[in-house]
Amino acid sequence: MRLLCTLTALILACASAGAQTYPTKSIRWVVPSTPGDGSDVTGRLIADKISRELGQAVVIDNKPGAGGVLGSDAVAKSAADGYTMIVGNAGSHGVNAGIYSKLPYDVVKDFVPVAMICTTPNVMVVSPNTKAKTVAEFIALAKANPGKFNYASGGVGSSAHLSAELFKSMTSTDITHIPYKGSSPAVAALLADESQLMIGNLPPWSAQIKAGKIQALAVTTAKRHPSLPDVPALAEALPGFETVAWFGVLAPAATPKAVVDRMNAVINHALDQADVKARLATLACDPAPGTPEAFAQRVNADVARWKKLASERNIRAD
Repeated sequence: MRLLCTLTALILACASAGAQTYPTKSIRWVVPSTPGDGSDVTGRLIADKISRELGQAVVIDNKPGAGGVLGSDAVAKSAADGYTMIVGNAGSHGVNAGIYSKLPYDVVKDFVPVAMICTTPNVMVVSPNTKAKTVAEFIALAKANPGKFNYASGGVGSSAHLSAELFKSMTSTDITHIPYKGSSPAVAALLADESQLMIGNLPPWSAQIKAGKIQALAVTTAKRHPSLPDVPALAEALPGFETVAWFGVLAPAATPKAVVDRMNAVINHALDQADVKARLATLACDPAPGTPEAFAQRVNADVARWKKLASERNIRAD
């Protein structure tokens, strides 16, 4: 018993010492999508900021594929030492649990939420040649032309995919899903009129909307968003419609709590900096500092919600 207690004390002491010196080398943040999407843009912003405070580089590693499954799987199977984490999102760590019957990891059990970075509405946009200026006009067009309109997403299982399926469910419209390999090619497809609709994360669309290159019909928050005060909330036309995207850092499940708490603290500190707030504001992102426990509640709620919708709509990615 004495030996056991001694070993336990030594393990705890080593863990505490390790947390105090963490990090001693560069940290890898996997982004499970292509450069330019919400996880990538917000992840790079925070990684650059906290690198200075931690005294070690936080390197972004883009691993797109299968709606975030490839990147997520890589992190789930990484050493739980705090040196590999993922900049996840509502698609990779919410939607995927609903649309894949068999994932190579468990979204809830194999990750520990570290810190939320920000939340942002999705935005409903239509291609330049689509003759609809309001949500009601688009619904009327879609109903008059069943199966003739396409909607784009950054991949099967992305929040854009499920948001559009929720829209179809609530409007009884027939619109064909065209998944692309990330949000950047989806944006390009809409601008080229290859697809006519997308209900995607706002950050990749901010510049296009402000430049007048694309028509934003609605945001998906319950009320209008301060970044686009003249754009209606989708709930104004479809009461009850709300989908909010989030971006945040998660680590392999067995990552020491002291390391999780350390990373949570530096991310929260970064989110309180004026320049970070200003940059996030240009992306229509709302800083979301908080505890790992609060972030875990968000993840669990999203998993439950999207499992329910996927079951009701018979949406499967495998």
